[in-house]
Amino acid sequence: MPALTLIDWAKRQGPDSKQAKIVELLNQTNEILDDMLFVEANQATGHRTTVRTGLPSATWRMLNYGVPPSKSTTAQVTDTVGMLETYSEVDKELADLNGQTAEFLLSESLAFLESMNQEMAETLIYGDTTVHPQRFTGLSARFNSLAAKNGVNIIDAGGTGSNLTSIWLVVWGENTVHGLFPKGSKAGLQQEHKGQVTLEDENGGKYEGYRTHFQWKNGLTVRDWRYVVRIANIDISKLKKDPEAADSLDLPDLLIQAIEKIPNLAMGRPAIYCNQAIRSWMRRQIKNSKNVNISMQEVAGKKVVSFDEIPVRRVDSILTTESQVK
Repeated sequence: MPALTLIDWAKRQGPDSKQAKIVELLNQTNEILDDMLFVEANQATGHRTTVRTGLPSATWRMLNYGVPPSKSTTAQVTDTVGMLETYSEVDKELADLNGQTAEFLLSESLAFLESMNQEMAETLIYGDTTVHPQRFTGLSARFNSLAAKNGVNIIDAGGTGSNLTSIWLVVWGENTVHGLFPKGSKAGLQQEHKGQVTLEDENGGKYEGYRTHFQWKNGLTVRDWRYVVRIANIDISKLKKDPEAADSLDLPDLLIQAIEKIPNLAMGRPAIYCNQAIRSWMRRQIKNSKNVNISMQEVAGKKVVSFDEIPVRRVDSILTTESQVK
């Protein structure tokens, strides 16, 4: 199956534009979805991936001498898919006031979309099935130790304590990192209006109302960890107007280090993710006469902050209270 963005999957799911409109609304508050690619999982509740763990060796040969056979090493990893659901229930008399039922239900839906969007963005960053088995494993749980094999792709920014943040560089692609949706299902957040139903209040009293069901089945797989880099242990108080000043964190240098760890940016769609405080600092650096890496560029018709032509996306779910990664 191809790796596509949610908006592309929505267009494939039929001529009805409702799903595409939902995705557009989600993109407005979750910039990860502008870049993240999704693939249909090969299982109903998860996705089994064969990950290459070692390359075969090659030997220089002399005439009349043979070479030993070699093979690559692989491991199978299964990533789970989480199921995020909720219901909206509205009193029919309230929704029908002024004869604008559809408009009222839409305004209620927007609040549910925003809530689910924030939950999904948080899980993409911090999801950990060892703590919350009903969710899926996000990025932080996979890149949380400098001593791990993939610790070479964690850059230590030097901060200590528990008031720290991270920046993520991800190259989304079918063979690198991508989102998942269950086999045989549809990609993205699904919204189903159940129509008029009989509801109950907290005391068991009945009344007529409208019910809407929201469901989002989603997961994440990292097929090649070399295409994710975490700049961890960032102390925001160290970000000064001049990154070269004494006691200032040289964030541009750290970002260059992160980019250089990626084997091949052409393997997918690269993007940088940070919280509001970091991106605000980067945007203000555009006016710095010493800046040569940060700029404003047009991506998919939008003006976005870019570092070395890689879009910098704001993800408010990335905390400023992370503990030190060791």
